[in-house]
Amino acid sequence: MTGEGGGVTEGGFGGGPGGGSRAIRVVVADDQSVVREGIVMLLGLLPGVEVVGAARDGEEAVTLVAEVAPDVVLMDLRMPRCDGAEATRRIRSAYPGTQVVILTTYADDDSLFPALQAGARGYLTKDAGGDEIVKAIQDVLAGQAGLAPSVQRRLLERVTAPPSPAAPAVLPDGLTGREGEVLGLVAEGLSNPEISRALHISTATVKTHINNIFAKTGARDRAQAVRYAYQHGLTRPPGSDIT
Repeated sequence: MTGEGGGVTEGGFGGGPGGGSRAIRVVVADDQSVVREGIVMLLGLLPGVEVVGAARDGEEAVTLVAEVAPDVVLMDLRMPRCDGAEATRRIRSAYPGTQVVILTTYADDDSLFPALQAGARGYLTKDAGGDEIVKAIQDVLAGQAGLAPSVQRRLLERVTAPPSPAAPAVLPDGLTGREGEVLGLVAEGLSNPEISRALHISTATVKTHINNIFAKTGARDRAQAVRYAYQHGLTRPPGSDIT
């Protein structure tokens, strides 16, 4: 049954096992129809799970949550109109009885941490199997975190990493904290792939940050960006610690 705005409303999919406790009611949100339908089909085969809606973007996901009050939303991140992190924030604010588990291709810092800060209690990548998805759903409903092992390792690395060198509390020219980090690594001579590995973000994201740095600082190339970093105290030239 197709709901308003193209979402699939309750009644469109079968659910949990006969008898016993109520099936866990799930909404799936993903902008790629093949992926979305595949997730719905997979969940339909899992015991104790009932898909009560499917959304093509974050706006539809928020609307469906209001209509069918699911227990959990399986949420993609990169979607048109309203991305997964913003949809998560809106759902957790307006409908706190619904938990969110992110199910995405991306596990870099710029995807992971905004989603968790928005209120997601679970985070899986799309190579997760059915058992892992069910466990994450059950974990978040039990008040625990439903995180993929790779995400758990990333969080542990973040917590145990040594502190970065002190930087100005407010960066000049509207630079964000992440752009300041990238600029510091550029000044250390790291290439884009090396920055990607150091910050656990994609090379495409690194390029975006560097383009933003160039635009904000007026630098035409990496050498000018490095000179800007030295002039504004964002990093220190090599050998400056030698007394």
